[in-house]
Amino acid sequence: MTDSYRHKGLRKQLINTLRERGIRDEGVLEAMLQLPRHFFLDKAFEEWAYQDKPFPIGKEQTISQPYTVAYQTSLLNVRKRDKVLEVGTGSGYQAAVLALLGARVYTVERQELLHKRAKAILQRLKLGNIRCYLRDGYKGLPEFAPFDAIIVTAGATEIPKALLEQLRVGGRLVIPVGTDAQRMKRITRISEEEYETEDFADFRFVPFLKGVNRE
Repeated sequence: MTDSYRHKGLRKQLINTLRERGIRDEGVLEAMLQLPRHFFLDKAFEEWAYQDKPFPIGKEQTISQPYTVAYQTSLLNVRKRDKVLEVGTGSGYQAAVLALLGARVYTVERQELLHKRAKAILQRLKLGNIRCYLRDGYKGLPEFAPFDAIIVTAGATEIPKALLEQLRVGGRLVIPVGTDAQRMKRITRISEEEYETEDFADFRFVPFLKGVNRE
């Protein structure tokens, strides 16, 4: 895996584009500046890796558009040492961004092929603070709860109760909810029984599906 001067230059241009589009979280921008997105894409898409676009990664899944990654991650307000659950590992790119922010990342993926591929890439990058699991994202990871933050990277038709229950008090869940298009929501756990919901912009994600799909 090579990260050339050209790749770094293209990344810098991408970060400038994200700034122009309103991303203000410098920690997130710095993490994305450091992380070679082309490592997470098929060779066929390497030339376009630093365009602000999603790309297919197999199994009818995509690597999210960089703007979407930056937007969701900014809403999550990640602090160093936060325990973060990511639902939908996909390419592994979002998990790597969270790790570079200093989070302890637990990431689940329902597609075995994507899970294996992402795990291999993340290991090669020597990001030691990421644990990958082949699991049904609707169920989260109750054995490691509570989490400081949970991020869902697929479009949900409903907010899974299990994920809400796995937030610590004060924890944040960022999840896109809707059918054709999704409204980005941030849900903060106020107490054992109370949650506060904030609505943000509309996005389009691949659907959030239940179950595990083995190769």
